[in-house]
Amino acid sequence: MSITPILILLAVLFIFDLYTYRSIKIIGSDLPGAYTKRILSIVHWAIFAGVAIWYLFMYFNMPFMGSYKYYKFYYFLFGITLLFYLPKLVLSFFQIIDDGWMLTQWIAKKFSSEPSESAGGMSRARFLYHTGIVVASIPFIGAAYGMIKGRWDFRIVRKTMKFDNLPASFDGYKIVQISDAHVGSFFSNYKPVEKALELINNLNADLVLFTGDLVNNFAKEAEEWIPYFKEIKAKDGKFSILGNHDYGDYSSWPSEEAKQENFNRLTEIHGEMGFDLLRNENRTVKRSGEEIAVLGVENWGVKPFPQLGDISKAKNGVENTPFKVLMSHDPSHWDYETIKNHKDVDLTLSGHTHGAQFGVELGNIKWSPVKYKYPRWAGEYSVGKQKLYVNRGIGYIGFPGRVGMPPEITVIELKRA
Repeated sequence: MSITPILILLAVLFIFDLYTYRSIKIIGSDLPGAYTKRILSIVHWAIFAGVAIWYLFMYFNMPFMGSYKYYKFYYFLFGITLLFYLPKLVLSFFQIIDDGWMLTQWIAKKFSSEPSESAGGMSRARFLYHTGIVVASIPFIGAAYGMIKGRWDFRIVRKTMKFDNLPASFDGYKIVQISDAHVGSFFSNYKPVEKALELINNLNADLVLFTGDLVNNFAKEAEEWIPYFKEIKAKDGKFSILGNHDYGDYSSWPSEEAKQENFNRLTEIHGEMGFDLLRNENRTVKRSGEEIAVLGVENWGVKPFPQLGDISKAKNGVENTPFKVLMSHDPSHWDYETIKNHKDVDLTLSGHTHGAQFGVELGNIKWSPVKYKYPRWAGEYSVGKQKLYVNRGIGYIGFPGRVGMPPEITVIELKRA
């Protein structure tokens, strides 16, 4: 990987620091203590120096994302960058307002013979910068909370879905869906993950379905979690599929053979965890002489994502089964394929979006920036008699936290309409 993108990023961060330094100086002057201004200045530039050294150290000591031993540090580095520079972006907005006002005054002065008042300028600047600091603290506190607490604040979401073709024996059938574990991001934090697994088992599920992205890149990430996920219980079994991160496409590999070995090991781990991994396959669940079909496809996404999922192949042998549940990692698959060409698929379960790990959900207000890429990004959707549910994920990737978008365990109760 070329060092140019990193140097460009550091240049942008330096410009942010240079631009917001004026605010730091003014705020420091207004605070008590002879050395307060100097301390704030040192801290301000020390953050940039630390981030820059970290980025350069990571670049010169390993291929980008190419080493399982070190890749986790990239995620924390990304989190630290957001933690400190998102507030500076907000603060810059207030400085732009002040600079715009000063430019307007300068232009007016050039075309006016009246003397300008200089006393109000500094007062206005101080007001704007103090306001900017207060407003900028909001994303800082939010990001810090998301990293410390939000990523472990597991939420159970309960849904009841009615279908007129559901076999009577499955009326009240309980499916627990989990998705996007990204266990490599857990970094051996066993206690909070044990809490999540305990919540899952307390739901007394008939079926547990995992809808992809067990890891970030490497099968090794999941090795230590085998005994934990193995403890997940369900009356009729546990089924899983692969997500886009499970194929190892986001890492550099010494050879195609090494990448394939990593992938083969990951598929084995699904089995060792007690999951029946479905790769364009199906299984039937029977009760009192009636049955439903569970279909699982490989990852299918809008290009450039690979389109490996094959619903027709997954339906092979269960075409006449009256009720079908499909696991497909990317919700785009539902719009592009399922509702167009497979109207006999009653319920589709997806993940992938994470709800961007950031958003607002209050009453009828539901927003996340991910909605502009994935119109169906979280929760329940329906077209005709077909339904889709998009799980927000129990893990995280990139930013090591969640803000307003807690990790989700979904309980879906099937009811006969």
